Amino acid sequence: MTDSSYDVLVIGGGPAGLSAALNLGRSLMRVLVIDADRPRNAATLNSHGFLTRDGIPPHELRRLAREELTAYPNVEVRSRVVVASLSREGDVFVAGIGRREATSTVTARTVLLATGLRETLPDVPNLRGFYGMSLFSCAACDAWDLRDRPLALIGESVDLADRARLIARWSPQLTVFTNGADVVSTAEEAELAAAGIAVARHPIAELVGERGKLEAIVLADGTRVDLDGGFVRPEWDTNLAFLDGLSPALDGSGHLVTDRSGRTDVPGLYAAGDAAAPGPQQLIVAAGAGARVAAVIVHDAIGVATAH
Repeated sequence: MTDSSYDVLVIGGGPAGLSAALNLGRSLMRVLVIDADRPRNAATLNSHGFLTRDGIPPHELRRLAREELTAYPNVEVRSRVVVASLSREGDVFVAGIGRREATSTVTARTVLLATGLRETLPDVPNLRGFYGMSLFSCAACDAWDLRDRPLALIGESVDLADRARLIARWSPQLTVFTNGADVVSTAEEAELAAAGIAVARHPIAELVGERGKLEAIVLADGTRVDLDGGFVRPEWDTNLAFLDGLSPALDGSGHLVTDRSGRTDVPGLYAAGDAAAPGPQQLIVAAGAGARVAAVIVHDAIGVATAH
C-alpha cells in the first residue's frame, strides 16, 4: 500500500465519520478522514443527548474525537479540505482532494460517506441572528430547555403540523408560523387548534429580540406574538455532486439509501449519519451508526458475517 492509498476513505468529520474512523483504526485499517469542517450544527452553542457529554459545544465534541484519533498512527485526518471528485477505477476508488478543485489524489478500497447535510432555513428576516441560541431545529435535542414556555415553530414544509404535535409534548404554548406558505391544511389546523396550538399564516415581517434571545415575531399584517424561543424546520439536501456518476440510490428526500448495515447499492460504498436515510439524527445516533458501519466494513473486507 502506497502513501496515497488507504483501506477506507471516510468523507465527513462529524460524529458518524469520526466514530467510524476510531473503530476502523482499532481494527488495523489504514484510514483517511476528509473533513470540510463546515458542520451543520456550527451555530449551536451546546449539544444535548450525548451520554457523558450532555451540553457540550459541538465543536468541542469534534475536537475531543480528533484528539483521540491521534493515538492511532494508521488514521489520518485532513481538515478544511473537500473531496472534489470520487470515481471507481477497477477495484479501488479514486478521490481528488483539495479546497475547491482537486489538488491531490488518493485511492481507497472502500469509501464511507458521512458527509452530513446542507440546510436551508426559511426566508425570514434576521432568522440567523437567533438560530442556535433561542431557535433550534431538533426538538429531541433542545426542547427540554424550552419546556413550558411560549414557543414558535417556523417552517414552510408539508410536515409542519406533525412537527407541531411533537413539540407540543414539551410546551402547550405553541404557535406555528407558515410564513405565507400553504403547508398546513384546514383539517390539520383544526386538529392543532383542538390541542391549543395556533397557526399564523401571514408572512413574517420581523423577529424581535436581542443578543440571540427571541422575544416576539411580528407578521406582515402587524400582528405581534410574544415568544420565548422556538424551533425552525429547515430544508435539507445532500451535497453529493462529487460522486462523478457513481449514482448511489437516493430516497424521495434525497438521502442515501442503504441496507440495515450501511451499504449503498454501489459495491464498496457505504453511508452513515445524516446523509443516509432517514436523514437528520441526534449526534449520539450518528456516532452509533458510524461505529456500526465500521464493523460491517471490516467484516465485508474479510468476507465474514459474524457478529461483533
